[in-house]
Amino acid sequence: MEIRKILSVLPHRYPFLLVDRILSIEPGKRAVGLKNVSVNEEFFQGHFPGNPVMPGVLILESMAQIGGCLVFASDPSFKQRKLMYLSGIDKARFRRPVVPGDQLVVSVEVLTVRASFIKIRGEARVDGQLAAEAELLSSLVDLPEGMVG
Repeated sequence: MEIRKILSVLPHRYPFLLVDRILSIEPGKRAVGLKNVSVNEEFFQGHFPGNPVMPGVLILESMAQIGGCLVFASDPSFKQRKLMYLSGIDKARFRRPVVPGDQLVVSVEVLTVRASFIKIRGEARVDGQLAAEAELLSSLVDLPEGMVG
């Protein structure tokens, strides 16, 4: 899935779109996505000057967005009926810093799907090394009447 398709699936836009490409999707099961980490990212201006490190919460957000691509790509009509909000994080661990020039390869797999929530497990790797991992819970909310996803 290239960037134009991602933009049609996710509501996020610059500077908060944190996925550049979906490398693979197994509908309803797992997805692998890519985030190229550039020194031009706005968050590096303050995190940290002279020693830029990608904030861990943004690595988790990248996992959540790739999870959103998985959910919405698995059932294209789903995006027309639901919004997906990150509502919980469990078992988050950060193993190595992510810095400009890194390519973050994020794998997510579905753990649980219910009518009103989905739980995924995500791993973010750089050069094959585990950078972060977590379980993410997202709430699935009906779109307000008249709003199109």
